[in-house]
Amino acid sequence: MDKAKVYIEANKERFLNELFDLIRIPSVSAEAGRKPDMRRCAEYLAAALAEAGADRAEVMPTEGNPVVYAEKIVSPKARTVLIYGHYDVMPVDPRGEWRSDPFEPVVRDGRIWGRGADDDKGQLWMHAKAFEAMCATGTLPCNVKFMLEGEEEIGSPSLYGFCRQYKKLLKADVILVSDTSMLSMQTPSITCGLRGLAYMEVEVEGPNKDLHSGLFGGAVANPANVLARLVAQLTDAEGRVTIPGFYDDVRELTPAERRAFNRAPFSLAAYKKSLAIGDVEGEAGYTTLERTGVRPSLDVNGIWGGYTGEGTKTVIPSKASAKISMRLVPHQDYRKISKLFERHFRRIAPRSVKVTVKALHGGMPYVAPTDMPAYKAAEKAVEATFGRKPLPFYSGGSIPIISGFESILGIKSLLLGFGLAEDAIHSPNESFGLEQFDRGLETIPLFYKYFAEAK
Repeated sequence: MDKAKVYIEANKERFLNELFDLIRIPSVSAEAGRKPDMRRCAEYLAAALAEAGADRAEVMPTEGNPVVYAEKIVSPKARTVLIYGHYDVMPVDPRGEWRSDPFEPVVRDGRIWGRGADDDKGQLWMHAKAFEAMCATGTLPCNVKFMLEGEEEIGSPSLYGFCRQYKKLLKADVILVSDTSMLSMQTPSITCGLRGLAYMEVEVEGPNKDLHSGLFGGAVANPANVLARLVAQLTDAEGRVTIPGFYDDVRELTPAERRAFNRAPFSLAAYKKSLAIGDVEGEAGYTTLERTGVRPSLDVNGIWGGYTGEGTKTVIPSKASAKISMRLVPHQDYRKISKLFERHFRRIAPRSVKVTVKALHGGMPYVAPTDMPAYKAAEKAVEATFGRKPLPFYSGGSIPIISGFESILGIKSLLLGFGLAEDAIHSPNESFGLEQFDRGLETIPLFYKYFAEAK
């Protein structure tokens, strides 16, 4: 692997310039008008993988945005690694909070700033360039397949069908994913669990039009007021979700498991300082690590209704809406939770309004075994590059398609991410540290080496 390392060092500046070109493509899957950009981004990646050494690289259609598929088969006897990543990015709103253009990447303070710098363009680009380095130096010990989608940020609706259709093509020994984070550069970790997700949208409708708040105020239900009351009822003063049956399938950790989980380095003071908050809040009786890793949660992601423009407009809005996400833990099924949510929300709504509840998307929780050969290879590779053994860690985030891979393809995923909390993914001023990018490029070829050697 020394040859690959030398190649990476010699070509690092080019790798970054190519990544910047990728970030410049505004591939926001949530915005319908970005369809041409989605296609352009997919074509950029397919061309890059072909140039990197893939024997086959193409843009494959789906019902939604295309999938980039590429492969290089070095030997029918070799192990096969399927690399998953996504080229779509989150919307940039609120745009005014960005310190620089989100689609014009810049390097500042040792970090790459731009939408997708970490999630997931920066991280998938490490795999493309590590692959190039191994191909160029003749050191690739495994068969490699790439599956890069353009809909992860909207729930991967087309990828489930793609996996069913091309199950034989996607056959592999493990799915390698870099779309997660580490605890820190000083305390590396490998994600071995993800929370599931149930994502809902609710609408509360009152009068058939906006009304004058003086002439009608106090006489008819205000949908914005009602929505605020309904949302407030979804959690109690102890931070627990109030939906009947919500916790029925949650397995409580044993005292020993809780002690082991909380051994991960964590400073509550530093956590609060980094977020500029006076205190944390959440389910009573659990630590912050537990609340974000092994306990379920419910959050409002957006809420709107009535007049929000400049100046005043005294109205009772006809409608008010909210988007609500619930993060789920092992044994919770997002389909069951979505139904429980809808039943409860309708039950607590007053007769003075009409309620619409939509389940937008969701996914199951995922747990990766720490005794599989791929995990052991990753553990060894991370230890070699970071100088210490990585900790297994449960992430509070969700990648719904990961559990789908296991159920459709029958393949376990290895979540070898190099992000950090300070990268601010999904937020304004997303960034990715140059050191993280470099360390990922160094670690990935070692993973292949150790995985190929594993018994």
